[in-house]
Amino acid sequence: MKLAFGLEYDGTDFEGWQTQPSGNTVQDHLESALAQFVGGPVETVSAGRTDAGVHASGQVVHITASVDRPDWNWVRGVNTFLPAAIRVRWARRVSEDFHARFSALSRMYTYTIYNHPVDSPLHARFATWVFQPLDLAAMQAGVDQLIGTHDFSAFRATDCQAASPVRTIHGARFSQDGPVITLEIRGNAFLHHMVRNIMGVVFEVGRGARPPQSIAKVLQSRDRSQAGRTFPAQGLCLRHVAYDPPIAP
Repeated sequence: MKLAFGLEYDGTDFEGWQTQPSGNTVQDHLESALAQFVGGPVETVSAGRTDAGVHASGQVVHITASVDRPDWNWVRGVNTFLPAAIRVRWARRVSEDFHARFSALSRMYTYTIYNHPVDSPLHARFATWVFQPLDLAAMQAGVDQLIGTHDFSAFRATDCQAASPVRTIHGARFSQDGPVITLEIRGNAFLHHMVRNIMGVVFEVGRGARPPQSIAKVLQSRDRSQAGRTFPAQGLCLRHVAYDPPIAP
């Protein structure tokens, strides 16, 4: 029996999603909780391998289960053995050909900035503090140039292991609520550090250090050194993974 789970976590204190020798990753904690719940080892596959410090409210994971229990029992039972910063939000049976990663049609991330002269302890875990005033219209004009299918080599980490740098961005939109600025970006998939590197160059546009049209030139250069710095992990969150048919309740 194959099951899919919806996962939410505060990634601040974890070393990312993927298992590490330390045992302090989201995957390590989830597989430990599953093993305690079913009484044996369980392997998990996720839709996205979030980095250390990155959060998720819409991560999707699948497992092959050897026991048959009601969906809600999986949620409550597995959560009993998880640390408070990780929660299974829902569970449901899926077809045998479902794959959390390869069946995904798109992924949506948000990146959150707290834009104020003084940083906020209430936002410190989930937003990146920027004290410089930012031009939201210029940032939107800049990120608009990334829509479509492109070679995103200029925005990939130097240690990115993806076979191809070509990705498709379906949409990217900035919004603001008081001092909180949020980028919502949706694509078929993302390269290692891609969103955080995009934020690095968009930040330069927002503070007036470069014009919005320069982002197209960075993209065309395929040169990582032409882009901005990698923005911190805490502002990034995996919000949604789309499938056809949809699997989330």
